[in-house]
Amino acid sequence: MDFLLRSARIVELTGGPGWAGPVDVLVEAGRVRDIDHDLPRPPGIPEIDAEGRWLIPGLWDMHTHLRMWTAASGRLDLAGTRSAAEALSRLRARLAAAPGEPVIGYGHRPATWPVQPSVALLDEVAPDVPVVLVSGDAHHGWLNSRALEALGLAPRDDVLVEAEWYVVYPRIAELAGDEASPDAYLRMEQDAAAKGVVGVLELEYGEAFGAWPERIAGGVDLLRVRRGVYADGLDAVIEAGLRTGDALAPGPDHVEDLLTMGPLKIISDGSLNTRTAWCEHPYAGGTGGSGSGAPNQTPAELRALMTRATEHGLRTAVHAIGDAACHDVVAAYAETGAQGSIEHAQLMTRRDVTEMARLGIVASVQPAHLLDDRDITELIWPDRADRCFPLRWMLDDGAQLAMGSDAPVSPLDPWLAIAAAVHRSADERPAWHPEQALSPREALAASIDGQGPVHAGAPADLALLDADPLDGSGSPEEQAARLRSMPVAATWVAGRLTNGDEDLAG
Repeated sequence: MDFLLRSARIVELTGGPGWAGPVDVLVEAGRVRDIDHDLPRPPGIPEIDAEGRWLIPGLWDMHTHLRMWTAASGRLDLAGTRSAAEALSRLRARLAAAPGEPVIGYGHRPATWPVQPSVALLDEVAPDVPVVLVSGDAHHGWLNSRALEALGLAPRDDVLVEAEWYVVYPRIAELAGDEASPDAYLRMEQDAAAKGVVGVLELEYGEAFGAWPERIAGGVDLLRVRRGVYADGLDAVIEAGLRTGDALAPGPDHVEDLLTMGPLKIISDGSLNTRTAWCEHPYAGGTGGSGSGAPNQTPAELRALMTRATEHGLRTAVHAIGDAACHDVVAAYAETGAQGSIEHAQLMTRRDVTEMARLGIVASVQPAHLLDDRDITELIWPDRADRCFPLRWMLDDGAQLAMGSDAPVSPLDPWLAIAAAVHRSADERPAWHPEQALSPREALAASIDGQGPVHAGAPADLALLDADPLDGSGSPEEQAARLRSMPVAATWVAGRLTNGDEDLAG
Protein backbone atom coordinates (compact mmCIF):
# COMPACT_ATOMS: atom_id res chain seq x y z
CA MET A 1 0.00 0.00 0.00
CA ASP A 2 3.00 2.33 0.60
CA PHE A 3 5.64 2.82 -2.07
CA LEU A 4 7.92 5.34 -3.76
CA LEU A 5 7.41 5.61 -7.50
CA ARG A 6 10.58 6.79 -9.20
CA SER A 7 10.88 8.58 -12.54
CA ALA A 8 7.24 9.14 -13.47
CA ARG A 9 6.05 11.88 -15.82
CA ILE A 10 3.05 13.74 -14.35
CA VAL A 11 0.52 14.41 -17.10
CA GLU A 12 -0.49 18.07 -16.83
CA LEU A 13 -4.26 18.26 -17.29
CA THR A 14 -4.86 21.91 -16.45
CA GLY A 15 -2.71 23.37 -19.21
CA GLY A 16 -0.14 24.76 -16.77
CA PRO A 17 3.63 24.25 -16.93
CA GLY A 18 3.56 21.19 -14.66
CA TRP A 19 6.66 19.33 -13.57
CA ALA A 20 9.79 19.50 -15.66
CA GLY A 21 10.78 15.95 -16.56
CA PRO A 22 10.25 12.79 -14.52
CA VAL A 23 9.64 13.09 -10.77
CA ASP A 24 9.24 10.81 -7.77
CA VAL A 25 5.85 10.16 -6.17
CA LEU A 26 5.54 8.98 -2.57
CA VAL A 27 2.39 7.01 -1.69
CA GLU A 28 1.54 6.40 1.97
CA ALA A 29 -1.69 5.27 3.65
CA GLY A 30 -3.59 5.29 0.39
CA ARG A 31 -2.75 8.86 -0.61
CA VAL A 32 -0.12 10.75 -2.56
CA ARG A 33 2.05 12.24 0.19
CA ASP A 34 4.72 14.04 -1.82
CA ILE A 35 5.94 14.71 -5.36
CA ASP A 36 9.39 16.06 -6.16
CA HIS A 37 12.68 15.35 -7.82
CA ASP A 38 14.98 12.92 -5.95
CA LEU A 39 12.69 12.24 -3.00
CA PRO A 40 14.39 10.33 -0.16
CA ARG A 41 12.98 6.84 0.33
CA PRO A 42 11.47 6.41 3.82
CA PRO A 43 12.70 3.35 5.72
CA GLY A 44 10.83 0.18 4.81
CA ILE A 45 9.06 1.70 1.83
CA PRO A 46 9.51 -0.29 -1.41
CA GLU A 47 10.72 1.53 -4.51
CA ILE A 48 9.21 1.15 -7.98
CA ASP A 49 10.83 2.36 -11.18
CA ALA A 50 8.28 3.94 -13.53
CA GLU A 51 10.98 4.17 -16.20
CA GLY A 52 9.71 7.51 -17.47
CA ARG A 53 6.12 6.38 -18.02
CA TRP A 54 3.20 8.83 -17.83
CA LEU A 55 1.17 9.08 -14.60
CA ILE A 56 -2.46 10.19 -14.48
CA PRO A 57 -5.23 10.01 -11.87
CA GLY A 58 -7.16 6.76 -12.28
CA LEU A 59 -10.06 6.88 -14.72
CA TRP A 60 -13.73 6.85 -13.76
CA ASP A 61 -16.73 5.67 -15.74
CA MET A 62 -19.51 7.91 -14.51
CA HIS A 63 -22.46 5.92 -15.89
CA THR A 64 -22.61 2.13 -15.81
CA HIS A 65 -25.07 -0.72 -15.41
CA LEU A 66 -22.68 -3.37 -14.21
CA ARG A 67 -25.00 -6.34 -13.92
CA MET A 68 -26.13 -5.78 -17.50
CA TRP A 69 -22.54 -5.26 -18.64
CA THR A 70 -21.29 -8.35 -16.83
CA ALA A 71 -24.14 -10.48 -18.19
CA ALA A 72 -23.83 -9.17 -21.77
CA SER A 73 -20.80 -11.32 -22.57
CA GLY A 74 -22.90 -14.47 -22.26
CA ARG A 75 -25.92 -13.20 -24.15
CA LEU A 76 -26.76 -13.63 -27.82
CA ASP A 77 -24.94 -10.76 -29.52
CA LEU A 78 -27.28 -8.78 -31.76
CA ALA A 79 -25.10 -5.67 -32.12
CA GLY A 80 -24.83 -4.47 -35.68
CA THR A 81 -27.86 -6.36 -36.98
CA ARG A 82 -29.40 -4.39 -39.83
CA SER A 83 -32.82 -6.03 -40.00
CA ALA A 84 -35.21 -8.25 -38.11
CA ALA A 85 -34.29 -11.04 -40.52
CA GLU A 86 -30.61 -10.78 -39.57
CA ALA A 87 -31.44 -10.80 -35.85
CA LEU A 88 -33.67 -13.84 -36.31
CA SER A 89 -30.91 -15.62 -38.22
CA ARG A 90 -28.57 -15.20 -35.24
CA LEU A 91 -31.34 -16.44 -32.97
CA ARG A 92 -31.78 -19.58 -35.08
CA ALA A 93 -28.08 -20.31 -34.79
CA ARG A 94 -28.18 -19.96 -30.99
CA LEU A 95 -31.23 -22.21 -30.72
CA ALA A 96 -29.52 -24.84 -32.86
CA ALA A 97 -26.39 -24.68 -30.70
CA ALA A 98 -28.30 -24.92 -27.40
CA PRO A 99 -31.68 -26.58 -28.11
CA GLY A 100 -34.31 -26.25 -25.43
CA GLU A 101 -32.55 -23.47 -23.52
CA PRO A 102 -34.04 -19.99 -22.99
CA VAL A 103 -32.28 -17.26 -24.97
CA ILE A 104 -31.37 -13.81 -23.68
CA GLY A 105 -29.98 -11.49 -26.33
CA TYR A 106 -28.66 -7.98 -26.35
CA GLY A 107 -27.74 -5.22 -28.75
CA HIS A 108 -30.30 -4.81 -31.54
CA ARG A 109 -31.13 -1.25 -32.63
CA PRO A 110 -34.23 -1.46 -34.84
CA ALA A 111 -35.03 2.20 -35.47
CA THR A 112 -33.86 1.93 -39.10
CA TRP A 113 -35.07 -1.62 -39.78
CA PRO A 114 -37.57 -1.98 -42.64
CA VAL A 115 -39.62 -4.40 -40.51
CA GLN A 116 -40.03 -3.67 -36.82
CA PRO A 117 -39.73 -6.29 -34.04
CA SER A 118 -42.88 -8.17 -33.06
CA VAL A 119 -43.81 -11.10 -30.87
CA ALA A 120 -45.09 -12.96 -33.92
CA LEU A 121 -41.69 -12.77 -35.64
CA LEU A 122 -40.00 -14.34 -32.62
CA ASP A 123 -42.71 -16.97 -32.26
CA GLU A 124 -42.08 -18.18 -35.81
CA VAL A 125 -38.45 -18.91 -34.96
CA ALA A 126 -38.77 -19.86 -31.27
CA PRO A 127 -42.24 -21.23 -30.46
CA ASP A 128 -41.13 -23.49 -27.62
CA VAL A 129 -38.57 -21.68 -25.45
CA PRO A 130 -38.59 -18.22 -23.82
CA VAL A 131 -36.68 -15.56 -25.73
CA VAL A 132 -35.91 -12.06 -24.39
CA LEU A 133 -33.91 -9.69 -26.60
CA VAL A 134 -32.74 -6.49 -24.89
CA SER A 135 -32.30 -3.50 -27.19
CA GLY A 136 -28.89 -1.90 -27.57
CA ASP A 137 -30.06 1.22 -25.71
CA ALA A 138 -31.74 -0.97 -23.03
CA HIS A 139 -35.01 0.97 -23.40
CA HIS A 140 -37.10 -1.87 -24.78
CA GLY A 141 -37.39 -5.64 -24.63
CA TRP A 142 -38.43 -7.89 -27.51
CA LEU A 143 -40.08 -11.00 -26.08
CA ASN A 144 -41.75 -14.04 -27.59
CA SER A 145 -45.00 -15.53 -26.34
CA ARG A 146 -43.27 -18.15 -24.21
CA ALA A 147 -41.32 -15.45 -22.39
CA LEU A 148 -44.45 -13.36 -21.87
CA GLU A 149 -46.25 -16.40 -20.50
CA ALA A 150 -43.36 -17.41 -18.24
CA LEU A 151 -43.24 -13.91 -16.76
CA GLY A 152 -47.00 -13.75 -16.25
CA LEU A 153 -47.54 -11.01 -18.83
CA ALA A 154 -50.59 -10.59 -21.02
CA PRO A 155 -50.35 -11.60 -24.69
CA ARG A 156 -49.26 -8.81 -27.04
CA ASP A 157 -47.48 -8.36 -30.34
CA ASP A 158 -45.33 -5.30 -29.75
CA VAL A 159 -42.16 -4.77 -27.72
CA LEU A 160 -42.11 -3.68 -24.08
CA VAL A 161 -40.99 -0.06 -23.89
CA GLU A 162 -39.72 2.28 -21.17
CA ALA A 163 -41.52 2.00 -17.78
CA GLU A 164 -43.26 -1.30 -18.52
CA TRP A 165 -39.94 -2.75 -19.67
CA TYR A 166 -38.02 -1.54 -16.61
CA VAL A 167 -40.45 -3.48 -14.40
CA VAL A 168 -39.83 -6.65 -16.39
CA TYR A 169 -36.08 -6.42 -16.93
CA PRO A 170 -34.97 -7.42 -13.39
CA ARG A 171 -37.06 -10.59 -13.75
CA ILE A 172 -34.95 -11.99 -16.60
CA ALA A 173 -33.17 -14.07 -13.98
CA GLU A 174 -36.41 -16.07 -13.62
CA LEU A 175 -35.77 -17.36 -17.14
CA ALA A 176 -31.99 -17.43 -17.42
CA GLY A 177 -30.74 -17.88 -13.87
CA ASP A 178 -27.80 -15.87 -12.55
CA GLU A 179 -26.05 -14.41 -15.60
CA ALA A 180 -23.51 -12.49 -13.51
CA SER A 181 -21.66 -14.68 -11.02
CA PRO A 182 -19.07 -13.26 -8.59
CA ASP A 183 -16.35 -14.68 -10.86
CA ALA A 184 -17.88 -12.87 -13.83
CA TYR A 185 -17.99 -9.63 -11.85
CA LEU A 186 -14.35 -10.04 -10.89
CA ARG A 187 -13.36 -10.60 -14.52
CA MET A 188 -15.28 -7.45 -15.43
CA GLU A 189 -13.39 -5.46 -12.78
CA GLN A 190 -10.06 -6.90 -13.91
CA ASP A 191 -10.79 -5.83 -17.48
CA ALA A 192 -11.72 -2.33 -16.32
CA ALA A 193 -8.61 -2.04 -14.14
CA ALA A 194 -6.48 -3.07 -17.12
CA LYS A 195 -7.77 0.08 -18.85
CA GLY A 196 -6.76 2.29 -15.92
CA VAL A 197 -10.23 2.45 -14.38
CA VAL A 198 -10.37 2.99 -10.61
CA GLY A 199 -14.06 3.77 -10.10
CA VAL A 200 -17.57 3.65 -11.50
CA LEU A 201 -20.94 5.18 -10.86
CA GLU A 202 -23.22 2.13 -10.73
CA LEU A 203 -26.79 2.80 -11.89
CA GLU A 204 -28.08 -0.76 -12.27
CA TYR A 205 -31.85 -0.99 -12.07
CA GLY A 206 -33.77 -3.55 -10.05
CA GLU A 207 -30.88 -5.00 -8.05
CA ALA A 208 -31.00 -5.51 -4.28
CA PHE A 209 -29.17 -2.73 -2.49
CA GLY A 210 -27.16 -5.21 -0.44
CA ALA A 211 -25.70 -6.93 -3.50
CA TRP A 212 -22.54 -4.82 -3.65
CA PRO A 213 -21.49 -5.19 -0.01
CA GLU A 214 -21.80 -8.96 -0.47
CA ARG A 215 -19.70 -8.87 -3.67
CA ILE A 216 -16.98 -6.80 -2.04
CA ALA A 217 -16.90 -9.10 0.97
CA GLY A 218 -16.46 -11.96 -1.51
CA GLY A 219 -13.43 -10.38 -3.17
CA VAL A 220 -14.96 -8.34 -6.00
CA ASP A 221 -13.02 -5.32 -4.76
CA LEU A 222 -10.85 -3.84 -7.51
CA LEU A 223 -12.93 -0.72 -8.21
CA ARG A 224 -14.49 2.07 -6.22
CA VAL A 225 -18.26 1.90 -6.68
CA ARG A 226 -20.78 4.68 -6.12
CA ARG A 227 -24.15 2.98 -5.91
CA GLY A 228 -27.13 4.94 -7.20
CA VAL A 229 -30.74 4.31 -6.22
CA TYR A 230 -34.01 4.60 -8.13
CA ALA A 231 -37.33 5.96 -6.90
CA ASP A 232 -38.56 2.52 -5.84
CA GLY A 233 -35.67 2.26 -3.38
CA LEU A 234 -35.64 5.86 -2.20
CA ASP A 235 -37.72 5.28 0.95
CA ALA A 236 -35.35 2.58 2.19
CA VAL A 237 -32.31 4.78 1.61
CA ILE A 238 -33.90 7.69 3.43
CA GLU A 239 -34.99 5.45 6.33
CA ALA A 240 -31.39 4.22 6.61
CA GLY A 241 -30.21 7.84 6.84
CA LEU A 242 -27.91 7.47 3.84
CA ARG A 243 -26.65 10.56 2.05
CA THR A 244 -24.63 10.81 -1.14
CA GLY A 245 -21.00 10.03 -0.30
CA ASP A 246 -21.69 7.91 2.78
CA ALA A 247 -19.69 4.69 3.07
CA LEU A 248 -21.69 1.50 2.49
CA ALA A 249 -19.06 -1.19 3.09
CA PRO A 250 -15.39 -1.48 4.11
CA GLY A 251 -12.84 -2.22 1.43
CA PRO A 252 -9.87 -4.62 1.44
CA ASP A 253 -7.00 -3.77 3.78
CA HIS A 254 -9.03 -0.87 5.13
CA VAL A 255 -9.32 0.92 1.78
CA GLU A 256 -11.67 3.79 2.54
CA ASP A 257 -14.71 4.69 0.48
CA LEU A 258 -14.57 1.65 -1.80
CA LEU A 259 -18.39 1.51 -1.83
CA THR A 260 -20.32 4.71 -1.26
CA MET A 261 -23.82 6.04 -1.65
CA GLY A 262 -24.43 7.65 -5.02
CA PRO A 263 -27.30 9.76 -6.38
CA LEU A 264 -31.00 9.24 -6.95
CA LYS A 265 -31.34 8.18 -10.59
CA ILE A 266 -34.43 9.43 -12.43
CA ILE A 267 -35.25 8.52 -16.04
CA SER A 268 -37.10 11.56 -17.38
CA ASP A 269 -37.55 10.44 -21.00
CA GLY A 270 -36.69 7.64 -23.41
CA SER A 271 -34.03 7.12 -26.06
CA LEU A 272 -33.24 7.99 -29.65
CA ASN A 273 -33.28 4.46 -31.04
CA THR A 274 -36.57 3.59 -29.36
CA ARG A 275 -37.92 6.94 -30.60
CA THR A 276 -39.09 7.82 -27.11
CA ALA A 277 -36.68 10.67 -26.30
CA TRP A 278 -38.83 13.73 -25.59
CA CYS A 279 -38.18 16.39 -28.23
CA GLU A 280 -39.39 19.88 -28.96
CA HIS A 281 -40.17 18.93 -32.59
CA PRO A 282 -41.43 15.72 -34.21
CA TYR A 283 -39.12 13.00 -35.40
CA ALA A 284 -38.65 12.70 -39.15
CA GLY A 285 -38.31 9.74 -41.53
CA GLY A 286 -37.71 6.12 -40.67
CA THR A 287 -40.35 3.88 -39.19
CA GLY A 288 -42.35 4.04 -36.02
CA GLY A 289 -44.26 7.28 -36.61
CA SER A 290 -43.25 10.91 -36.38
CA GLY A 291 -44.16 11.79 -32.80
CA SER A 292 -42.01 13.83 -30.45
CA GLY A 293 -41.46 11.25 -27.74
CA ALA A 294 -42.78 11.89 -24.24
CA PRO A 295 -41.70 12.41 -20.65
CA ASN A 296 -41.72 9.42 -18.33
CA GLN A 297 -43.30 11.42 -15.51
CA THR A 298 -45.07 14.72 -15.18
CA PRO A 299 -43.04 17.85 -14.45
CA ALA A 300 -44.57 17.90 -10.97
CA GLU A 301 -43.55 14.29 -10.30
CA LEU A 302 -40.00 14.98 -11.45
CA ARG A 303 -39.69 18.01 -9.20
CA ALA A 304 -41.17 16.16 -6.23
CA LEU A 305 -38.56 13.40 -6.56
CA MET A 306 -35.70 15.88 -6.90
CA THR A 307 -36.93 17.90 -3.92
CA ARG A 308 -37.26 14.84 -1.70
CA ALA A 309 -33.79 13.61 -2.59
CA THR A 310 -32.31 17.04 -1.91
CA GLU A 311 -34.03 17.32 1.46
CA HIS A 312 -32.37 14.07 2.50
CA GLY A 313 -28.84 14.81 1.30
CA LEU A 314 -28.91 12.96 -2.01
CA ARG A 315 -27.67 14.30 -5.31
CA THR A 316 -29.73 13.53 -8.38
CA ALA A 317 -28.74 12.01 -11.72
CA VAL A 318 -31.49 12.70 -14.21
CA HIS A 319 -31.55 10.90 -17.56
CA ALA A 320 -32.55 13.32 -20.34
CA ILE A 321 -31.85 12.75 -24.04
CA GLY A 322 -34.32 14.81 -26.08
CA ASP A 323 -34.13 18.60 -26.09
CA ALA A 324 -37.58 18.99 -24.48
CA ALA A 325 -36.51 16.65 -21.67
CA CYS A 326 -33.19 18.49 -21.20
CA HIS A 327 -35.01 21.83 -21.08
CA ASP A 328 -37.44 20.57 -18.45
CA VAL A 329 -34.70 19.00 -16.34
CA VAL A 330 -32.62 22.19 -16.39
CA ALA A 331 -35.72 24.09 -15.26
CA ALA A 332 -36.37 21.51 -12.54
CA TYR A 333 -32.85 21.94 -11.17
CA ALA A 334 -33.36 25.71 -11.09
CA GLU A 335 -36.72 25.41 -9.32
CA THR A 336 -35.78 22.77 -6.74
CA GLY A 337 -32.20 23.79 -5.94
CA ALA A 338 -31.16 20.16 -6.37
CA GLN A 339 -27.51 19.35 -7.07
CA GLY A 340 -26.44 16.73 -9.56
CA SER A 341 -26.19 15.84 -13.20
CA ILE A 342 -28.00 15.46 -16.46
CA GLU A 343 -27.25 11.97 -17.72
CA HIS A 344 -26.66 11.84 -21.50
CA ALA A 345 -27.69 15.44 -22.35
CA GLN A 346 -27.65 14.22 -25.93
CA LEU A 347 -29.75 16.84 -27.74
CA MET A 348 -29.65 20.33 -26.28
CA THR A 349 -30.18 23.92 -27.30
CA ARG A 350 -27.36 26.36 -26.64
CA ARG A 351 -29.66 28.26 -24.30
CA ASP A 352 -30.08 25.22 -22.06
CA VAL A 353 -26.38 24.38 -22.18
CA THR A 354 -25.60 27.88 -20.91
CA GLU A 355 -28.18 27.60 -18.15
CA MET A 356 -26.93 24.15 -17.16
CA ALA A 357 -23.44 25.56 -16.72
CA ARG A 358 -24.73 28.55 -14.73
CA LEU A 359 -26.56 26.25 -12.32
CA GLY A 360 -23.55 23.98 -11.82
CA ILE A 361 -25.31 20.94 -13.24
CA VAL A 362 -22.80 18.26 -14.26
CA ALA A 363 -23.03 17.14 -17.87
CA SER A 364 -22.66 13.36 -17.57
CA VAL A 365 -22.01 12.38 -21.18
CA GLN A 366 -21.13 9.24 -23.11
CA PRO A 367 -19.23 10.28 -26.25
CA ALA A 368 -19.00 6.73 -27.63
CA HIS A 369 -22.78 6.81 -28.12
CA LEU A 370 -22.31 9.22 -31.00
CA LEU A 371 -20.49 6.47 -32.92
CA ASP A 372 -23.62 4.30 -32.79
CA ASP A 373 -26.18 7.11 -33.08
CA ARG A 374 -24.67 9.03 -35.98
CA ASP A 375 -26.66 7.36 -38.77
CA ILE A 376 -30.00 7.14 -37.00
CA THR A 377 -29.67 10.80 -35.96
CA GLU A 378 -29.22 11.88 -39.56
CA LEU A 379 -32.35 9.91 -40.46
CA ILE A 380 -34.77 10.95 -37.74
CA TRP A 381 -33.20 14.15 -36.34
CA PRO A 382 -31.68 15.56 -39.55
CA ASP A 383 -32.50 19.15 -38.64
CA ARG A 384 -30.81 19.01 -35.24
CA ALA A 385 -27.73 16.82 -35.67
CA ASP A 386 -25.48 19.85 -35.19
CA ARG A 387 -26.52 20.09 -31.53
CA CYS A 388 -26.24 16.41 -30.64
CA PHE A 389 -23.51 15.58 -28.13
CA PRO A 390 -22.63 19.31 -27.87
CA LEU A 391 -19.45 18.76 -25.89
CA ARG A 392 -17.66 21.89 -27.13
CA TRP A 393 -20.61 24.09 -26.21
CA MET A 394 -20.63 22.55 -22.74
CA LEU A 395 -16.96 23.23 -22.05
CA ASP A 396 -16.98 26.66 -23.64
CA ASP A 397 -19.98 27.65 -21.52
CA GLY A 398 -18.33 26.44 -18.32
CA ALA A 399 -20.15 23.18 -17.63
CA GLN A 400 -18.37 20.40 -15.80
CA LEU A 401 -18.11 17.28 -17.97
CA ALA A 402 -18.10 13.78 -16.50
CA MET A 403 -17.63 11.08 -19.12
CA GLY A 404 -18.82 7.50 -19.03
CA SER A 405 -20.01 4.60 -21.13
CA ASP A 406 -23.56 3.65 -20.06
CA ALA A 407 -22.17 0.11 -20.29
CA PRO A 408 -23.38 -2.12 -21.84
CA VAL A 409 -24.81 0.45 -24.27
CA SER A 410 -21.16 1.24 -25.01
CA PRO A 411 -18.19 -0.77 -23.74
CA LEU A 412 -16.79 0.07 -20.32
CA ASP A 413 -13.72 1.66 -21.87
CA PRO A 414 -12.85 5.29 -21.04
CA TRP A 415 -10.26 5.37 -23.82
CA LEU A 416 -12.98 4.67 -26.39
CA ALA A 417 -15.03 7.53 -24.95
CA ILE A 418 -12.02 9.87 -24.89
CA ALA A 419 -11.17 9.02 -28.50
CA ALA A 420 -14.79 9.57 -29.59
CA ALA A 421 -14.78 13.00 -27.96
CA VAL A 422 -11.54 13.93 -29.75
CA HIS A 423 -12.42 12.59 -33.20
CA ARG A 424 -16.14 12.10 -33.64
CA SER A 425 -15.80 9.04 -35.84
CA ALA A 426 -14.49 5.50 -35.56
CA ASP A 427 -14.56 4.46 -39.21
CA GLU A 428 -13.34 5.82 -42.51
CA ARG A 429 -15.80 8.73 -42.50
CA PRO A 430 -14.79 12.25 -41.48
CA ALA A 431 -15.58 13.42 -37.98
CA TRP A 432 -19.27 14.02 -37.38
CA HIS A 433 -19.73 17.69 -36.49
CA PRO A 434 -16.09 18.22 -35.54
CA GLU A 435 -16.95 21.70 -34.26
CA GLN A 436 -18.18 19.92 -31.09
CA ALA A 437 -14.96 17.91 -30.56
CA LEU A 438 -12.63 18.18 -27.56
CA SER A 439 -8.86 18.11 -27.26
CA PRO A 440 -7.19 15.05 -25.70
CA ARG A 441 -6.44 17.08 -22.57
CA GLU A 442 -10.08 18.20 -22.21
CA ALA A 443 -11.44 14.69 -22.77
CA LEU A 444 -9.00 13.12 -20.32
CA ALA A 445 -9.76 15.78 -17.70
CA ALA A 446 -13.45 14.84 -17.98
CA SER A 447 -12.64 11.20 -17.19
CA ILE A 448 -10.89 11.47 -13.80
CA ASP A 449 -13.69 12.48 -11.39
CA GLY A 450 -12.53 16.10 -11.25
CA GLN A 451 -9.17 15.25 -9.68
CA GLY A 452 -6.92 17.41 -11.83
CA PRO A 453 -3.33 16.24 -12.34
CA VAL A 454 -1.74 13.92 -9.78
CA HIS A 455 -0.86 16.05 -6.74
CA ALA A 456 0.13 15.74 -3.11
CA GLY A 457 -2.86 15.02 -0.89
CA ALA A 458 -4.87 13.27 -3.58
CA PRO A 459 -6.07 9.67 -3.23
CA ALA A 460 -3.50 7.25 -4.62
CA ASP A 461 -5.90 6.18 -7.37
CA LEU A 462 -3.42 6.17 -10.23
CA ALA A 463 -2.83 4.84 -13.73
CA LEU A 464 0.63 4.52 -15.25
CA LEU A 465 0.67 4.70 -19.05
CA ASP A 466 3.20 3.46 -21.58
CA ALA A 467 2.49 6.40 -23.91
CA ASP A 468 1.78 10.10 -23.59
CA PRO A 469 -2.01 10.57 -23.70
CA LEU A 470 -1.58 14.22 -24.68
CA ASP A 471 0.61 13.51 -27.69
CA GLY A 472 -0.67 16.19 -30.06
CA SER A 473 1.14 15.02 -33.16
CA GLY A 474 -0.82 14.15 -36.25
CA SER A 475 -4.48 14.73 -37.03
CA PRO A 476 -7.36 14.32 -34.55
CA GLU A 477 -8.05 11.01 -36.30
CA GLU A 478 -4.49 9.82 -35.58
CA GLN A 479 -4.65 11.10 -32.01
CA ALA A 480 -7.93 9.23 -31.46
CA ALA A 481 -6.46 6.02 -32.86
CA ARG A 482 -3.60 6.21 -30.33
CA LEU A 483 -6.02 6.92 -27.50
CA ARG A 484 -8.24 3.94 -28.35
CA SER A 485 -5.24 1.62 -27.97
CA MET A 486 -3.63 3.35 -24.99
CA PRO A 487 -1.38 0.86 -23.13
CA VAL A 488 -1.78 0.89 -19.34
CA ALA A 489 1.18 -0.48 -17.39
CA ALA A 490 -0.36 -0.32 -13.91
CA THR A 491 -3.42 0.80 -11.97
CA TRP A 492 -3.63 1.47 -8.24
CA VAL A 493 -6.66 2.11 -6.01
CA ALA A 494 -5.67 3.75 -2.72
CA GLY A 495 -2.12 2.58 -3.41
CA ARG A 496 -3.22 -1.04 -3.90
CA LEU A 497 -2.18 -2.52 -7.25
CA THR A 498 -5.24 -3.67 -9.16
CA ASN A 499 -3.57 -4.15 -12.55
CA GLY A 500 0.06 -4.63 -13.56
CA ASP A 501 3.10 -6.83 -13.10
CA GLU A 502 4.21 -7.85 -9.65
CA ASP A 503 7.28 -5.61 -9.86
CA LEU A 504 4.85 -2.66 -9.77
CA ALA A 505 3.08 -3.84 -6.63
CA GLY A 506 5.37 -2.02 -4.23
